[in-house]
Amino acid sequence: MIKDGKIYFAKAGEDLSQQMFLLPKMANRHGFICGATGTGKTITLKVLAESFSDLGVPVFLADVKGDLSGMIFPGTETDDMKERIARFGLSEDGFSYQAYPAAYFDVFGEKGIPLRTTVSEMGPALMSEVLKLNATQRDILNVVYKIADDENLVLSDTKDLKAILQYASENASEFEAEYGRIAKQSVSAIVRAIVALEAEGGENFFGEPAINVADFFTNGEGGKGMINILESSALINKPRVYSAFMLYLLSELFEVLPEIGDPEKPRMVFFFDEAHLLFKNADDALMEKIGQVIRLIRSKGVGVFFITQSPGDIPDEISSQLGNKIEHGLRAYTPAERKALKAAAAAFRENPDFDTEEVLSSLGTGEAVVSMLDEKGIPGVAQHAFILPPQSRMGMITDKERANAVKMSNLALKYNTPVDPDSAYEFLERRKQQLETEAAQAEAAREAEKERKKAEKEAEKAREKAEREAEKAAEKERRAVERSVKSVASTAAGSVGREIGHLFGNKLGGKFGKTLGGNIGASLGRNILGTLFRH
Repeated sequence: MIKDGKIYFAKAGEDLSQQMFLLPKMANRHGFICGATGTGKTITLKVLAESFSDLGVPVFLADVKGDLSGMIFPGTETDDMKERIARFGLSEDGFSYQAYPAAYFDVFGEKGIPLRTTVSEMGPALMSEVLKLNATQRDILNVVYKIADDENLVLSDTKDLKAILQYASENASEFEAEYGRIAKQSVSAIVRAIVALEAEGGENFFGEPAINVADFFTNGEGGKGMINILESSALINKPRVYSAFMLYLLSELFEVLPEIGDPEKPRMVFFFDEAHLLFKNADDALMEKIGQVIRLIRSKGVGVFFITQSPGDIPDEISSQLGNKIEHGLRAYTPAERKALKAAAAAFRENPDFDTEEVLSSLGTGEAVVSMLDEKGIPGVAQHAFILPPQSRMGMITDKERANAVKMSNLALKYNTPVDPDSAYEFLERRKQQLETEAAQAEAAREAEKERKKAEKEAEKAREKAEREAEKAAEKERRAVERSVKSVASTAAGSVGREIGHLFGNKLGGKFGKTLGGNIGASLGRNILGTLFRH
């Protein structure tokens, strides 16, 4: 409720005469709502969210159990509500049942408007947290993001991230000089982590259109701030994804909002339920980032309230920045729980009228120890307070009511239909196909050149063979001619020699001499001719 421009959320004192306020101008100094299960944290969150909405301040909150969804309907009169209104004297304060403007979001797109971001916008630090990477793998992922940035490759969804990882691995030797060694084993481990995330439905919240946080800064009927509700009953089962995504939204708000210092009321209030998931197992780098965002986002006019079971769930460096404190009952049955109770009590400014530690251990449902910042930013003394009831419906809405509310939202038209942009995967696929085409063309050219050379070689062989065959034929013909000539010449030479021999033989001795002379003459003639042909 709003009273005198302040958030009226509780009453204190034995007669409930003291009204407890949260000053809007101090809401950006952050705060926490803590307490054991069943002590009333959710009601307190709801009362504060309604009050900020009444101020015209938009709210973002995670609905882990589904019982915050009823804000779009006014509360209903019950015997319990009548008793509480009468006990608190709320009728005189102007209490009335009211509906509040709300937008329902769901990372998985099942119970609300799809809430997406891109791999690029998530960044390597938070993506490493989501993928549960070790130090070496985180370094590799940082390098891969840098390569994508240097080569103007957009990382929209998980297939883009896998594509750039494969590209970096395949070209590791080329990148090593500038970016360092990219171990293929580490790349394979990162890819396996991405596949595991996809198997859990993680690919649903990476893609386009990515959420524009400016869409959270809207107002509903009567100027009430929009209550943006993230359905988290399924998301909470993936604690690293839940915490990283919530931190991403905070980081995005920090990045896009201009500095405004300390405004009269916050621009937006962010409720981080199950906040212990954000800090559990967070490494030094992540803790540093969380601390930086929480410390600096106040100057952007954004207040952050952490909701968890124990203030001990919040690291000291973060807790020291939380000025507004609402501590519901703590149970202390074990030595560790008693130690946590003592520490929780010590975090409050002491009230001489009661023992804070004793009160914390005996608070009933809807009761809390409260300390709010005053006008000067000084924490008030601890007060035993009773939280006011909410003005909107308590409990869940039906699936049909939720579906109708989502359907009526203008944001559903903007975000319901996913878009697959021309990003790293498509670019690298085209590049791969181009390289394959060029390689195929080069191979075809090599084969064609090989065939050309083979044909030339075969033609050369055929020409050489033809020349050899021609030479052989010519030689054969020459020899045949020579033999013919030799044979004819030999016959002629023998005949001439015989005739000459006959002439000499007649003179030597009759018929015998003639014959002998003819034979000798023929032989001499052939020998002389043969000698001439050899030379």
